Formats: sequence, structure tokens, C-alpha cells
Amino acid sequence: MKKNFKRPLFHDFAVTIGLLFFTTGLTFLLFYFVSENPANIALFYIVGIISVARYTNGYFYGIFASFLSIILINCFFSYPYFRIDFTLQDYPFTFMCMLTLASITSITTTHLKQQTKILAFHEKQLMEAEKEKMRANLLRAVSHDLRTPLTSILGSISSIEAESGNSDPQEWQELIRNIHDDAVWLLNMVENLLSVTRIQTGTSRLNTSPEIVDEVVAESVTRIQKRFPDAEIDVTVPSEILMVSMDAMLIEQVLLNLLENAITHSESSKPVRLIVENHPRIVCFRVIDYGVGLQENQLEHIFDGTYSEGSSADIRKGMGIGLSICKTIVTAHKGSISAENHAEGAEFLFSLPKEEM
Repeated sequence: MKKNFKRPLFHDFAVTIGLLFFTTGLTFLLFYFVSENPANIALFYIVGIISVARYTNGYFYGIFASFLSIILINCFFSYPYFRIDFTLQDYPFTFMCMLTLASITSITTTHLKQQTKILAFHEKQLMEAEKEKMRANLLRAVSHDLRTPLTSILGSISSIEAESGNSDPQEWQELIRNIHDDAVWLLNMVENLLSVTRIQTGTSRLNTSPEIVDEVVAESVTRIQKRFPDAEIDVTVPSEILMVSMDAMLIEQVLLNLLENAITHSESSKPVRLIVENHPRIVCFRVIDYGVGLQENQLEHIFDGTYSEGSSADIRKGMGIGLSICKTIVTAHKGSISAENHAEGAEFLFSLPKEEM
């Protein structure tokens, strides 16, 4: 306990003496080789006192530095030189004015530093509260999104067990198909959760490297067509080769989520469009569907993990946490993501910077 107390005490004294020694050295060079103007001497020491107040804790060291600065000025820069003499005419008045000015400057600097620390502490608390809010939203969305397919799986299994003796094989196939679809959906949900957890825990950095945009887009479209063989996707990419620094697996996850939402929630048989645009500083990815669009009153909160369509109890029909995960991934890449309605449906757009992160 005593060691922990002595360590900052020694540090503050060392900083005080070191800064005053450095200030005195610079002032000595100025006074004896450049200019003997007393105003310059005072300004140099005021800067030194401000530095002491900035890099030490509490008010004592700044005031102590103020008092010590007056003595150093008297010794080295007041006639007779290299001797302390407070009997000079008007010097007591000058001493008090200089000490008062230096002390006020030191106290003000220390107070501002403490206020800065308080503001930083409150900002940290607000950030923690925001993280807790996001975590609560994520957990709430996960509980809703997982409950529906699990209930469906359990219901299908109960139906199979109840009618195992006299069930129609076609009904069995339909129930098994439902179980398969719900299990695949749960697997995709787990992939999403692993993706966002990897970023939010902060235990590992993004595994970014220059990637060819065409290849990432092609891989995403291939994967989504395996899930939805009947889905039509029109892809438009620039003719030139685009290289962007990214974590390819995570960006593929973003494209998969957006394409899946466009296919399953648009309630339209029209093809979904995926457009890649090359801009001077960013590359834009636009996913456009031609269906029912998004609810205007929920566009502001569509990426917070709580968006759902209407008041239906089947929350699986909502966007769930997929869009929240998209935002987390894109933000981690220092990009931006947005959603809006157009005349015939909805559009999601996210951009990635071309500069390396």
C-alpha cells in the first residue's frame, strides 16, 4: 500500500523538478545569448508551470512550481546574478504578482485537467450504457428469432410422433422439409452470431486483406443460390478490377443477409438486383428488391436488431438481428450502411473505403 502511494508521489516530484530544470535551461540560453527581456523570462516559466500542472496530480505541484520559479528567476535572471536577494527595490511586489499569476495559471490548468477527466469518465459511462442497450437489444432479438423456428421444429416432430402409424408419406415429407428449413435457418443464425461476436468481444482484430470485389460478390451469390435455388439475382459490377481491404468472410455474410432479406421479405417474384459501384474513395454495394418495401416509421431503427414487420407474432418474418449484424460488420470496416424505400420496393446500400484500414 505504501509503495503504491510513494510511486505517484515520486513521479510527480520528478516531473516537477525535471520540467523546471528544462525550463531553466532554455531560459538561461535565451537570457544570456538572445535577449535579456524580463517579460520573456516570465513567459517561459509560466509555460513550464502550466506543463507541471498538466502532467502532475493535484494543485500542490503547480503551486510549488510557481514558488520555485520565482526563486529561480531571482537567482539566475535578476541582478545580482547567481544569488538570491529579495531586498531589491519593488521586488517583493513583483514577487507577489508573479507568484499570484503563476499560481492562478497552475490552478486553472489543474482544474481544466480534472474537468477533462470527469468528462472522459462520463463519456465512457455513456458508451458502456449504449453497449448494454445494444447487448439487450441483441439478446431480445435473438430470443425472438430463435423461438419461432424451434417451436416449428418441435411441432413438426410432435406431429410425426403422433401420426407415425397412419400418416401420409407426403405429409411426412412436408414436415421433414419444414424441419430441414428451420434447422438451416438456425445454422445461418449461429453463423451470424459468431460473426458479430468476433467483432464485439474485441478479442481479435478484423482479418483484413486486399480482396477482389468481383470474387467476393460471386461467392456470396453462389452461396445464396444454394439456399434459394429458385431465386433470381441480377448482378452488375464495374468492368475494372476493384481491390478493397476487407475481411472477405464477414463482407460475404453482409451480402448474404441482405440478399436473403430481399428474397424472403419482399414478397415478390421479380429478380433481386445486386449492384456494385466504383466511386473515387469508396465502393458501394446496392441490394434492391421490387416488393412491399419497408415500414417508413421503422427505418430509423432498422439496424438496431429489433425491426419486425407489422405486429405479427411470427417474428421470424421480421428482419431479426441480421441487419444489426450487417451494421456491426460494416462499421468495423469503417464503412456505412443505410436503407430506404424506392418507388417499387426497398434498397439497402453499404459502402467500404478504398483506403487500407
